[in-house]
Parts: sequence; C-alpha cells; structure tokens
Amino acid sequence: MSGVERPQRLRLGYHQELEEINAKVARLYALVSEGVAGANQALMTDDTGALAAVRAGEATIDELMVDLEAAVERVLLLQAPVAGELRWILALVRIVPELERSGDLAVHIAKRAGTGLMQSATPVVRGIFEQLGERAAVLWRAAAEAFAERDATGGERLEVMDDVMDDLHADLTQRLLAGEVEAGPAAEMVLLARFYERLGDHATAITKRVSAAV
Repeated sequence: MSGVERPQRLRLGYHQELEEINAKVARLYALVSEGVAGANQALMTDDTGALAAVRAGEATIDELMVDLEAAVERVLLLQAPVAGELRWILALVRIVPELERSGDLAVHIAKRAGTGLMQSATPVVRGIFEQLGERAAVLWRAAAEAFAERDATGGERLEVMDDVMDDLHADLTQRLLAGEVEAGPAAEMVLLARFYERLGDHATAITKRVSAAV
C-alpha cells in the first residue's frame, strides 16, 4: 500500500464509522418514539403486552448505549475529527444519555399497565392524559425527523410544540391538586404527568443540540 493510499483508506474507515454511529443514534430515536407510543397504549388501556414491548425496547436501548459509547471513544481517541465533525460528535455525546433517560421514562409510564389507574380518572383528567400522550408521541417523531435531516430550525419548532405540553401538564397538575381525583390515584397521576412533561423537555433539548451542531 502506498503512502497516499493508507491515509485515504484510514479516512474512509473513519467516515464509515461516523455513519454507523449516526445510524445507531437514529435507531435510538426510533426506539424511544416507539416506547412513548407503547407507553401511552399501556397506560390508557391497561395493555400489559404493550408494557412488555416497551421494556424490550429499553433493553435494546441499553445495549446500543454500550456500543455507541465504545464507538465514540474510538473515534475521539484514534481519529482527528475536524471542527464541524467534532461539534457533531460532541453533540451526540450529550444527546445519547438523554435518549436513554427518555426510554426510562417511557418504561415508568408503561409500568402502570394492569393497575387500573386510569379508571380512577375523571373524563376530563383522562382526556388530558390522552392529549399528553399524543403530544409526546408527536414531539418524539419530530425530534427523530430533525435528527435525520440535521435540521437547523428543528429546535425552535419543538420548543413551540413543547409549550403545549407544558400547558397541558400545568392544567392537569392543578386539577389533581384541587382534588378532582382521590388522593391516592392523584399522587400517581401527578408523577405520571411529570414523566410526560420531562419527555417533552428531553425531545426539545436534544433537538436544540442537533440544531446548534449543524
């Protein structure tokens, strides 16, 4: 191999590894999006099958996390990312843990499947939970699209969408604290509402990181 060919082949391998890292992160986005949708189904319909699927997805997320940490470490230690590439890789380093935490939140919501919790909700409270679930799913699909497209404006759009989540969360929490639901179930619902609010925050935060890195 000539002196010219070796650096070229090394650079080709480097870019292939970057593509593999991006593909794995995209897979994480997909798994979190699926987890949020499954958690909504598990919560609202007491579907224990949906709970099992969300848990399986979270196990896959944990496995991908390990692979990604090793791959990113290799790139940073053995290669020399240029400014734009380094900015993108560092953004991924910050994004991946939030993806993992979001997967955990989906599991926490789904674990209410089979408890009959939503049967204790008033129609209005149940309706707000349905809206929170729908908005969270929309936010995560939008976050995944923004990542795939490296959308420089995605963060701004998701921030506006997350404002709707925040309003729903505030309305629901006020109703629960006002006693619209019995104390025991209400305490669980306040926690669940917080989980949904955090899902919106994570989706928005990581999309802002993507926007800033492109």
